[in-house]
Amino acid sequence: MNGHGDAASLPGPLVVIAGPTATGKTSLSLDVAEALGGEIVNTDSMQLYRGMDIGTAKVPVDQRRGIPHHLLDIWDVRSTANVAAYQALARSRVDELLARGRTPVLVGGSGLYIQAVVEDLEFPGTDPDLRAELEAELERIGPAALHERLASVDADAAAVILPSNGRRIVRALEVVSLTGSFAARLPDPKPLYRAVSVAVDRDTTELDERIERRVDLMWTDGLVDEVESLLKQGLADGVTASRAIGYRQVIGQLAGDIDEVEAKRQTVVGTRRFVRRQRSWFRRHERYSWFDGADPDIAHKVLSMVSDDA
Repeated sequence: MNGHGDAASLPGPLVVIAGPTATGKTSLSLDVAEALGGEIVNTDSMQLYRGMDIGTAKVPVDQRRGIPHHLLDIWDVRSTANVAAYQALARSRVDELLARGRTPVLVGGSGLYIQAVVEDLEFPGTDPDLRAELEAELERIGPAALHERLASVDADAAAVILPSNGRRIVRALEVVSLTGSFAARLPDPKPLYRAVSVAVDRDTTELDERIERRVDLMWTDGLVDEVESLLKQGLADGVTASRAIGYRQVIGQLAGDIDEVEAKRQTVVGTRRFVRRQRSWFRRHERYSWFDGADPDIAHKVLSMVSDDA
């Protein structure tokens, strides 16, 4: 894999379909992959978890049009998200597809996961013993005290991490211990592949309505039963999976902390907030060409971009 030289000399092509949740990325990815004879590579961090199907809007096998899907259901719900591990798996799969003459179609709304695949991005390592020690301290003294410690060793890191976000504080302290600083010292974005990158969005009012319908459908389709099953598999012990939007609310509903109406409301509100964060992330990256998910001609326009880039 060559990350140097002109874009035309890079391995490819591949297509990236990104953007906020519920905008229509999935149907577009199927249309594009079908037209190109491509295969889909998941870049949604929550769809990496086995059994988290309804709440993540994972495409059922019988609706995949026979198109191979990669990097779905690879982690147990007790596993903590690890973008570096995902990066290695995804790049290997992309390279394998390109070697077979297939077009990888990367689809999902997790911006960092996409960036980790298509750009020369390196992540600090981890030390299991140090991480375990910090997590034990978090449990014992709480996030606020650890945040004060972080501020004393890396004020810039502490300034961008909420004092209540114990998981990020622990990771920041771990990275500071291992590398001397939490600050990301990244070069200018350097692509590793020749990629056509598109982002899908919709009118905010329309998207809000789609989110409400999606949340209602999640409960109708059996999200509560799904969560009950996953709790038996250790979902509550999963630092990442248990906090996923929708799953966290159903856990609260099952515990009797909130009723179904409130669980749905919180899920809708949480999803809308997540959409705003996704928009902000993808708008910061100039490589994306934006499309309206409501445009009936969107697939043709994206395929024209791919053809022009060939």
